[in-house]
Amino acid sequence: MKIMIGIIGGSGLYNIEGAIIREKIDISTPYGTPSDSYTIVDLSGINLAFLPRHGTNHTIPPHKINYRANIWGFKKLGIERIIATGATGSIDALMSPGTIVVPDQIIDMTNGRETTFFDGKEGVVHIDFTEPYCPELRNFIIEAGNTLGINLRKSGTYLCTNGPRLETKAEIEFYSQIRADIVGMTGMPEACLAREAEICYASIAIVTNYAAGITAKKLTATEVIENMDKTNALLKNLIKKTILLLPEIRKCSCKEALTNAKVN
Repeated sequence: MKIMIGIIGGSGLYNIEGAIIREKIDISTPYGTPSDSYTIVDLSGINLAFLPRHGTNHTIPPHKINYRANIWGFKKLGIERIIATGATGSIDALMSPGTIVVPDQIIDMTNGRETTFFDGKEGVVHIDFTEPYCPELRNFIIEAGNTLGINLRKSGTYLCTNGPRLETKAEIEFYSQIRADIVGMTGMPEACLAREAEICYASIAIVTNYAAGITAKKLTATEVIENMDKTNALLKNLIKKTILLLPEIRKCSCKEALTNAKVN
């Protein structure tokens, strides 16, 4: 049996050593068009589906991403696990650019985004989101990092803002007071939609810059891109090792997220 694993990240992330590109698939969903085609890749007999979150040429801003279509497309492909990657800003002065974080919590500060597959037509559903990231998948990412000798930050709270602008100094000061560690623009509603689809979801967050006011330096998109590129090879190795460690059978509760979640 082949494992189907989804990867969300940059457009070139599928260029992992040993991976063979099989095909590109366009998927139609009830929620519109996903960000791009899904690139199907074979890695040591394991099927992977890659999707560039912002489109191939990074043309979709974070608040315009069709998160529902993206996750629905993965579900239609038979994906059971998703590893998501993304750039983040550090709210902690001791967490420098280049740090790789495996977050375990989320604070959602977005607005205006479609956040659920259940809009009441099929009843009201309340998923448990106590642990927003799959603990089993997170543990395998951490194990892969340990095996490769990568110094991962093994926990942290990801705060998701709406974007596309970067945050103000006052906002970052507030976020630090509510114990956020990193800030990004794409973590939600991606994570909760994956849970509604009963797909395991975990994130690998790359710290590309200090958030506003942490240092006196002005924030630029160029800095984010440059630091993301610097960690690209390390990120690919981490993803590859994680994939090769994963067992075929999931033992977490993500696959049963809708059990007892519907209000009758």
